[in-house]
Amino acid sequence: MADAAVSGTRSARSARSARRVLVAADKFKGSLTAVQVAERVTAGLRRVVPGLEVEALPVADGGDGTVAAAIAAGFDRREARVTGPVGDEVTAVFALRGDTAVVEMAEASGLQRLPDGVPAPLTASTYGSGELLRAALDAGARTLVFGVGGSATTDGGAGMLAALGARFLKADGEPVAPGGGGLAELASADLSGLDPRLGRVEFVLASDVDNPLTGPKGAPAVYGPQKGASPQDVERLDAALGHFVRVLEESAGVKTAAEFAGSAGAGAAGGIGFGALLLGAGFRPGIEVMLDVLGFAPALERADLVITGEGSLDEQTLHGKAPAGVAAAARAAGKEVVAVCGRLTLSPEALGRAGIRRAYALTDLEPDVATCIAEAGPILERTAERIARDFLG
Repeated sequence: MADAAVSGTRSARSARSARRVLVAADKFKGSLTAVQVAERVTAGLRRVVPGLEVEALPVADGGDGTVAAAIAAGFDRREARVTGPVGDEVTAVFALRGDTAVVEMAEASGLQRLPDGVPAPLTASTYGSGELLRAALDAGARTLVFGVGGSATTDGGAGMLAALGARFLKADGEPVAPGGGGLAELASADLSGLDPRLGRVEFVLASDVDNPLTGPKGAPAVYGPQKGASPQDVERLDAALGHFVRVLEESAGVKTAAEFAGSAGAGAAGGIGFGALLLGAGFRPGIEVMLDVLGFAPALERADLVITGEGSLDEQTLHGKAPAGVAAAARAAGKEVVAVCGRLTLSPEALGRAGIRRAYALTDLEPDVATCIAEAGPILERTAERIARDFLG
């Protein structure tokens, strides 16, 4: 106990000497964007320590919010009119800096793009995501960072591929219907018309999901129900995606299709990961990619204390989510990390193994979850005041 007490005192003393803070947190989904989290944390810290140097670097793990994080880090905001998941036209945003583009599939094909939130598990298409990638190529991108997550779709990326020049036909020569359900009627596939620029770019698939395309851990089984798929829909989608892979092998000559379908990340965002792998994308954990793209390493070097976080710190956090990636990088650099969150279910031991010294939950100050969600900003500022008193002296 004495050794632990000495260690704790030493840690607290070193933390209190921190005078430059890096806020690298993800969004609190449904309450605050990552940018707003950084703003609220900064306000709370400076209320206790006026003039404190705080650097904000909002982060994301490849899912929804990825483009916003890139724009906050200095990328230019670009817009494109594309096809939404059920065929209506939507305005989607991507980020561009130099010849590097950050493209978020949820901007075109995400759940938030469903009119009135009505799910379309069998017919929602990723066609607009392909159009968004094409817009990035038109803007001069030579590196495509493709963040996937939050999709309304389960079409194996077929819609995306079609928007980029692939052809998927029924036995009568007509195009298959949009969505994963339509792939059950697929008779032939032709990838020869794919945009040739795709072969000349670096294409990175950024995701925190490592599921295969099909099977018990595949996209339909694991994520289909979140998109409104019934048990019968899940069976239909799984069979249709399996058929999609076989036709690609037999008709389009993609001998590696089955190998790609079983690869980590193929099942990401309703299988759009599979489509990206077919295009030559390399799969990397989303948070690792985004930390590189956002310039996290130099910001970390300047910091004495790092504050990360997201809406819920739970078991999922430990499997590739943004706070775990931030904490791992900070620990490797010898920096102390604390976390903020709306809800905390991880034990102190689990936090410690992840490299997080201490976590502060909004529910510590306001036990009512509904109130925490509705008033997340002010409560987060009060939480940041606690961090300042505990770690900045």
